[in-house]
Amino acid sequence: MAETPKTPKPKGSKPKPAASKARPKSSKSTPKASSKAETKANGAAALASSPQDRMVDAALALAAERPWHEISLREIAEASGLPLAEAYRCGASKQAILEAFLRRTDAAVLAEGAMEPEEGSARDRIFDILMRRFDALQPHRRALASILLAQARNPASALASLAALQRSMTWMLEAAGLEADGLRGLARTRGLTLLYLATLRTWLRDDSLDLAKTMAALDGYLRRLETLLRRLPRRREGQRKAAE
Repeated sequence: MAETPKTPKPKGSKPKPAASKARPKSSKSTPKASSKAETKANGAAALASSPQDRMVDAALALAAERPWHEISLREIAEASGLPLAEAYRCGASKQAILEAFLRRTDAAVLAEGAMEPEEGSARDRIFDILMRRFDALQPHRRALASILLAQARNPASALASLAALQRSMTWMLEAAGLEADGLRGLARTRGLTLLYLATLRTWLRDDSLDLAKTMAALDGYLRRLETLLRRLPRRREGQRKAAE
């Protein structure tokens, strides 16, 4: 029986490499996570093209170059490329523009997901959430320095911003897995607002690439607050025994 002739291999052909082992999928590379990532990307794209976002970006760009109190709404509208009527609908005042920026920063922090109790102590979770916020603010440091300096000279504007910031801190507590309702939640919100503002002063002067000074300041404030909260029940108990 005649042997079947072998087909000669073409010159220059290389043997087919063996299939490499597939990289193990991480817990984050699931269809659900992918869907969330796509939703987040689509939402970010829509936000970036919104007229209100253009107003916020224009205001921040101008504040990074000039004192905030010298910038007019008309200049912000012109820099954003919007007609005055549309600019009015997006931000009827400079304070409204600042509050829109606060909400955008909140959304950036919350888009990374809420933290669960098993992810660390309450102090660790708040630390992570606030550092997310400082990371989101990093491109706008010069603008914020100008805005905060102007608000220091305008008590009415400062009070309005403080109220808006407290609303933001309510959401930061929720993202850290801490209740923000009731009297206890109100106390937490006010305490976190003061702690955040104190750390913000350090962040404005922090020239380190990894925000090491900001992290150190935030950690120190959180430790002091944690110590204070631990002592409060003991003081109340001691006062009750003394009264008896």
